[in-house]
Amino acid sequence: MALKASGKAASALRLLLEQAGATANAGLAGAPQRSATTAGLLQQLGAGTAAAPQPQPRRPFASVAASSASNVLPPALDKDATANRSAMAALLTHMEGLHAHARAGGGATAIARHRSRGKLLPRERIDALLDEGSPFLELSPLAGRGMYGHDDVPSGGLVTGIGKVAGRLVAVVANDATVKGGTYYPITVKKHLRLQEVAAACRLPCLYLVDSGGANLPRQAEVFPDRDHFGRIFYNQARMSGQGIPQIAVVLGSCTAGGAYVPAMADECVIVAGNGTIFLAGPPLVKAATGEDVSAEELGGADLHCRSSGVTDHYAHDEAHALVLARDIVANLPLPPSATAPTLLGAPSPLGAPSSPPAPSWSEPLHPPEELRAAVPADPRRPWDVRCVLARLLDGSRFDEFKANYGTTLVTGFGSLYGRPVGVVANNGVLFSAAAQKGAHFVQLCAQRGIPLLFLQNITGFMVGRAAEAGGIAKDGAKMVRAVANAEVPKVTVVIGGSFGAGNYGMCGRAYSPHFMYMWPNARIGVMGGEQAAGVLAQVEAEKHRRKGGAWPAAEEEAFRAKMAALYDEQARPEYAGARLWDDGCIDPADTRRVVGLSLAAATWNRPAPPGAVDDSRWGPFRF
Repeated sequence: MALKASGKAASALRLLLEQAGATANAGLAGAPQRSATTAGLLQQLGAGTAAAPQPQPRRPFASVAASSASNVLPPALDKDATANRSAMAALLTHMEGLHAHARAGGGATAIARHRSRGKLLPRERIDALLDEGSPFLELSPLAGRGMYGHDDVPSGGLVTGIGKVAGRLVAVVANDATVKGGTYYPITVKKHLRLQEVAAACRLPCLYLVDSGGANLPRQAEVFPDRDHFGRIFYNQARMSGQGIPQIAVVLGSCTAGGAYVPAMADECVIVAGNGTIFLAGPPLVKAATGEDVSAEELGGADLHCRSSGVTDHYAHDEAHALVLARDIVANLPLPPSATAPTLLGAPSPLGAPSSPPAPSWSEPLHPPEELRAAVPADPRRPWDVRCVLARLLDGSRFDEFKANYGTTLVTGFGSLYGRPVGVVANNGVLFSAAAQKGAHFVQLCAQRGIPLLFLQNITGFMVGRAAEAGGIAKDGAKMVRAVANAEVPKVTVVIGGSFGAGNYGMCGRAYSPHFMYMWPNARIGVMGGEQAAGVLAQVEAEKHRRKGGAWPAAEEEAFRAKMAALYDEQARPEYAGARLWDDGCIDPADTRRVVGLSLAAATWNRPAPPGAVDDSRWGPFRF
């Protein structure tokens, strides 16, 4: 259930807490699934209306065959589609188990204790905050997995993502107090900062649902002193507020020590009576320092901060009331320049007519996105045509390819997602000089026209060898890397296969600040593959033995190679990458269209129109 009517009395809204208490065990299965389709949300956000999928070939000239003139992609899947689907199903089952564990938070005992205090779980709070039926794009749910040994930190102790509140897209951070009391581990800080990075890039209002004990003291050296540690959270709040990006805090539990600055730095702050507290030092520390005996409520509760200190602005009787107040605050925010009230809220324009032309309609792909689960060969060494992915991703399966006969190991061209134009850069093999030049050209073209870019990575790297070096692969690869780094348009990256070596850089890997980056369950990421790494390292080790005048026993070499290959393969997996926030989440291939659509909606939501004029990008000298 979502809180829609902001005028309801707080006592009536306590039904939320009663319902949550009646389904206490449901917390282990995660928050309720949100019912609205992505298409419905995008329609409300101004992306138009969906039309039935149907081929729309262009009318050819008399001398051109209709099939040659059509921009509709063919339906062909890999010849081993059945085996591919089975392999992907196994991967999806494995990933769903990991996500279920993350949704369980601190476990049954911690959840029961949390509920006994009249509190909702973080995903329930988010579900109640967002517009009813609207989807929530959760980011990095596997953060922290396996990083601290037996000291498990599911989801990094933090739930973050993007959703819609009062018709506006917002970025949400929700502490999970069932995980280590909501304290900040190093990965918690990194995840919080990542959400702020997304919010700043997309200019989305930030809502902080605060319930945290502050920094994790045993790991203070890893969370406190450095540039991108705990203090950067408050720096980002100050900077974003100064740039006109609203910062809103809802204090639902503890805000201790440094954590007290999250609400204190907010533009507006709501606090819940009884549970919400804000103080730089808690009662035990105050007792030790001053000898004063004081309760948490007396020291930093809602009455003190709403009536005396002025740290908070809105007094909430309970969590339900607090979330209604938060929705009211968001509803009073001005709409971004690129949005209009009629498009967003379904309400008549104050002037009697929409202030902008109606949004375009779109067609669903001709081929169901669910077939993407069968697109990728189970054997990652087998080549396959990336166009089968585009046929199940783009509106109407239509794709206008750019330089189709040049640099053919890179597929570039124009399509649309939910009515939004997008430039596609997709791997179809190793990157040669021609492909790199083509990629640089196309990225510059999209930047000049203000068209968002979608990168589909399946890359082993740039071509190597004497002929490639003589042909200038280094300078041509550098052109593509430079173009990607400097293109000032929204960028979304999806790793659908391999992401190895410098190919990761040219295809807008994490270091190149895509607005969003996702991985499929079959994806792998690393400086090189496990077998290749084992071979290189074995050569180095063998040379060490030769220098010492001895031979390396074959059995030892074989064991060394197996160990190194296993290590590299483990570190290349999406769950390893997701735990460390090398991406924003591992997604079901069938959800790619919806996830990318929401990501592009967020990236273009509050962007000046027209997005990304030619003068926005500064390229520097290309090496010719």
